[in-house]
Amino acid sequence: MLDDIQFDLEKIETINNNSTKYRVTTKIPLSLGWVQRMNFIVEDNERRINFNMNHTKNTDRYAYFETELVLDTSALYHYYFSFEANNKFMYYKKHNNSNYNQINTEDMWKLSVNFEVPDWAKGKIMYHIFVDRFNRTEIPKDMPHRTIHKSWDEDIVVGPNDEGIWNADFYGGNLQGIINKLDYIKSLGVSIIYLSPIVWSQSNHRYDAADYENVDPYLGTNKDLKELCDKAHELDMKIVLDAVFNHTGNDSKYFNQYSHFNNIGAYQSSDSKYYDFYRKYIVNNQTFFDYWWGMKNLPVCDGNSKIWQDYIYGEGGIIDLWFDLGIDGLRLDVADELSDDFIEGIRKAVKRNKDDGFILGEVWKNPMRMNRGYISSGKGMDTVMNYTLVDALIRYIKYRDVYKLHDALKQLKIEYPDDTINSLMNFTSTHDISRAINIFGTREFQYNEEWAWNLSNNNIYWQKDYKLSKEDYELGKDIYKAYLYTLAYLPGILSIFYGDEVGLQGMGNLANRRPFPWNNIDEDLLEFVRDIGKIRTSEKYLETADFDIIDINDRYFMFTRTNKDDQVLFTMNRSSNKSNILIPRMYRDYNIIHSYKDTNKEEIDSHGVLVLKK
Repeated sequence: MLDDIQFDLEKIETINNNSTKYRVTTKIPLSLGWVQRMNFIVEDNERRINFNMNHTKNTDRYAYFETELVLDTSALYHYYFSFEANNKFMYYKKHNNSNYNQINTEDMWKLSVNFEVPDWAKGKIMYHIFVDRFNRTEIPKDMPHRTIHKSWDEDIVVGPNDEGIWNADFYGGNLQGIINKLDYIKSLGVSIIYLSPIVWSQSNHRYDAADYENVDPYLGTNKDLKELCDKAHELDMKIVLDAVFNHTGNDSKYFNQYSHFNNIGAYQSSDSKYYDFYRKYIVNNQTFFDYWWGMKNLPVCDGNSKIWQDYIYGEGGIIDLWFDLGIDGLRLDVADELSDDFIEGIRKAVKRNKDDGFILGEVWKNPMRMNRGYISSGKGMDTVMNYTLVDALIRYIKYRDVYKLHDALKQLKIEYPDDTINSLMNFTSTHDISRAINIFGTREFQYNEEWAWNLSNNNIYWQKDYKLSKEDYELGKDIYKAYLYTLAYLPGILSIFYGDEVGLQGMGNLANRRPFPWNNIDEDLLEFVRDIGKIRTSEKYLETADFDIIDINDRYFMFTRTNKDDQVLFTMNRSSNKSNILIPRMYRDYNIIHSYKDTNKEEIDSHGVLVLKK
């Protein structure tokens, strides 16, 4: 009878974007008995708010109740109803199969107030480019303290060069090189391109800005960035730019430690206009600059400095400049080291430029459990890189860690706003971890380390020289295909790190940045990735459909994606043997729409996949 209850939650008005007024109406079947004391109950992390609902009328079948309420802006509330019928206390909730007198978070509905992630980011495919290593149109001219690879096929430098400088070897991948490969990127089903930092910087990774106002000369010019954005938009692709606002380089126009720039930098004088850009501390009446993780090439910026804030997100600041050049969103580097107020200022600037501007944050842990406003405030980021789920999924596949995967998915489903879930960055790999094919093809990783990709051998030169045997490569590719298929069906953005689609290898977070192997492509893997792209782009329900775990055991992982019109059951065999599977009765009449390897409704081959649809 509880299933006969109906309600409507109607937004009436937004009040200065800080709160919203709603009207809630319900109708309760009189078959439950005489209904009284109807309440609409809202919870967040800190409180429970009880709104009494007024009885408005009865009909022959229903009792009607209504209330109006104002809720502060927040990315996530949970709500449900309580009432008495014939002196019996009841809850009405999203899942009513549990005890009437118990209520758990997973039983509640979710509500986001003044928080919406752009539709173009939900459930899409992203291509993550480490720009120096993707494609070049010319060999750049020599610059001081930079080593140029004349041949694209030369191996990378791992460790310091002869001058003791790290990350100083450049291949010259540039923005025109990306423009020339837009059709290739689009062929993967991609609709979002995420670029590693492109502003003028000291190093090849460019997480140490020298000048935020200009594209690095090895990459091109601001005009080239505008051309890339325009041509990507013509192909219905968005551009997300890596934004590094926690620190700059010491060899920058702002700090200018080596006097390479024709201005007075903060390192040179407290009279510099950039002096207040940086965070300092005092010991024995002496002032010292703060450095990120103690690295003397990365002075930390002062997020509380009004001058720094205005430069980055004030009117006419860096964010305005980048959006004027055509970008569509930002990925915030080390977002957990930016203050909530600073991130809120970034959001205001992004939305000032584009209503549907997108903000993705680098946060490695569950952002909803960190006592921060990253997402929960509704005034910060839209979503994060999904390290917790990717780690759990790799652990499950490699080490049979059922518990961690189940826990990660439960946290995601209950604790994250739905729009955030649908735009989480679920990556094949990134510039900070080993390549996916290496992770799955070797046993060189530590089960008991914090992350599934932590290596047992931290010698960078061993990492540089490591290469999978042919047998291990084929094993890694086989498992990687099942992993990729699973990412395609999980909620969120499927993010492909450049080269993962063609079998590019790399152990550790330096050797994983080799140049794209345009002359040595694994065509079989590339075709597989393109097929995955076709699935993800054609089956639109995967963008926002609900997610539910059906079974996770030491042999297979089974879940559903469901919306009003579509329902699929996905099963992936994590083991190296064939596995018998138990499909619940309600799904047994579903049709097989996709599969990988030898599969049927009773058995799945090793690392195989089966997809059934109603």
